[in-house]
Parts: sequence; structure tokens; C-alpha cells
Amino acid sequence: MEQEHLLSPGESGLDALDLERVSRRLRQRAPLANGHDPKPFVRPPAQSDHGLRGDHELNPDIDFYDPSMELRAASVLVPLVERSEGLNILLTQRAGHLSCHAGQISFPGGRLEMRDNGPLACALRETEEEIGLPRSQVRPLGQLETYITRTGFEITPFVGALQPPLELKPDPGEVEEIFEIPLSFVLNEQNCRTESREFRGKQRHFYVYPYGERYIWGATAGMLKNLCELLLPAR
Repeated sequence: MEQEHLLSPGESGLDALDLERVSRRLRQRAPLANGHDPKPFVRPPAQSDHGLRGDHELNPDIDFYDPSMELRAASVLVPLVERSEGLNILLTQRAGHLSCHAGQISFPGGRLEMRDNGPLACALRETEEEIGLPRSQVRPLGQLETYITRTGFEITPFVGALQPPLELKPDPGEVEEIFEIPLSFVLNEQNCRTESREFRGKQRHFYVYPYGERYIWGATAGMLKNLCELLLPAR
């Protein structure tokens, strides 16, 4: 899939965003929590907008959440890599043999465990396990809003800065590939679209960022959309 009619970074001024500006905007609009206690969660009713990010946002007429389902806390890292041409977002493609979300594009991360000293520690541990990135190489910049998935995960996304050179080693049991996309691509709102598929007899709508042959959708696209909203000037 070829990219067409996309604004270049210079056309929209997005190339002016560096790590310090990203950190400042995140801390102004979504302050970094201490990383020890997840935010309290109230399950969003099926027919209302509860103000939480999640799969329900574009689908107010679909009952995504089973009231008896216990949410599982998870964290992900949204890594920003400082390159000479600008900031990139690091992503992974999940291994094709996994039983859940096989082959999909995601951020490194996973479930919160008892050994983790909070959500941030979870995101850093999972990143180190999945792609071999030492937690000492990550500088936390801020966090996005909690994202709730249809499958019952309550995800806390943390934005972190990475300084090259990076010596990454994907865990073949979880990660098939590690790659980067320009932050400016995500911040260009023309590159985000909505698509739909049938779900429980109704059309389910979701965000998509098509990047070349990459198809970024679902929760990952939803969190990228949130990152875009937090970094772009408020309207």
C-alpha cells in the first residue's frame, strides 16, 4: 500500500517537535503519575461516553464490555527515538504464532505483575523482555490516557525517550519484528482514518494508520490518536 497525498513535516511545522517540546506538552496536558498506583477505573456504560479512551469510543451502540469481566491491568511503552531527521516512534509486530493478536502491530508492554513496582515499572520490564532494551536507556517523558480494550485490558501507556545507538534483540516467542515510523506521520491528522468490520452483527469502527505496507489499527492506533491529540496545539 503506497502513501499518497501526505503532508510533509515541513508543510505543517511538525518537524519543530523535539523531545523537550514533547515532554513539556505531555506534562502540561497529561502529567506523569508516580507510576506506583493505577488510576481508578469505572467501567464505561455501553450507551454513554464515560470519557475514557478505549474500543468503545467509536462504537457507542455496541456493548463491548461484559459487566462480569474483571479488567486486567497492563502497561505499554510508547518509545520515541531521536534520529537526525526527527523523532520516530518504535513499534513491534507480534509473533504470528501467538494465541492473542497474532501478527498485529503493537507497543512493547504487557500485564502488570506482582513483582512490578507499579505500571511504569511494568512497561519498562516488558519492554526489556520483549525487545532487549535496558530500562536504564529509557527516559520517561509522560503518559497517555488509560485505554480500555474490548478483551478486558486496562492499559496505561507511558511515553519514553530513547537515544541511539540502540542494540535491540526481539524475543522470538513474542516479537517478529521491530521497526520505526516518523512521529510527524502520526501527527499529520490526514494519515488517520476510521474503518469498520462486522462485530456481533453490527459494524465495529476503529482507527487505522496505514503506513506503507504496515496496517496499524485497534488499540495501538487508538493510543497513537491520543498521542496526537496531546501533542498538537489545543483547539
